[in-house]
Amino acid sequence: MTTTGTDIVELDRIAVHEALRVVELAQAEDWERDTPCTGWDLRRLVAHMAAQHHGFAAAARGTGQDPDSWREPTDMSEPARTHRAAATDVLAAFAEPGASEREFALPEIGASFPGRTAISFHFVDYVVHAWDVAATLGVRLDLSDDVLDIALTVAQLVPSDPAGRGPGFAFAAPLDVPPDAGPLDETLRLLGRAPEQWPTKD
Repeated sequence: MTTTGTDIVELDRIAVHEALRVVELAQAEDWERDTPCTGWDLRRLVAHMAAQHHGFAAAARGTGQDPDSWREPTDMSEPARTHRAAATDVLAAFAEPGASEREFALPEIGASFPGRTAISFHFVDYVVHAWDVAATLGVRLDLSDDVLDIALTVAQLVPSDPAGRGPGFAFAAPLDVPPDAGPLDETLRLLGRAPEQWPTKD
């Protein structure tokens, strides 16, 4: 399976809306909870998510090379509100005519990429980050198998070279994938998450 012919902007929108849903389930006492992102509580994770939204929005508009576009918000007193504003920004940027045909400068990776490819990075990142938030709160994701199958396709393309995985990089080292893993579990494990360590309430 490839992503050729796939409406990656629509898939990204679905993933971002699911991330919005689970972030907005968080209560005041949840923001200090540990998350699957080692060393980050939920407030810090959501700050990172907001920063990535703004950074990708800038990249879609041709200004992604500016490091300020990727900085985490300094005011995280209302994490869900800050995250929603950032998500609105990136969804609007990706929906602009021709966005998926532009070159996106992604300084964290140190390169520029065709729009569709860059948006696919954002898409799989938000499937995984939506799961990070859901796992922190002990709830399940609500994403269809069709969406998760494409996320797995993208995850399988992420280089697994140890030199580019682990602390300081976008993803931890990949974990072994059991033969009976579904598309979400396989995606998570390929990107360094251990879903069995984060049981859900339902």
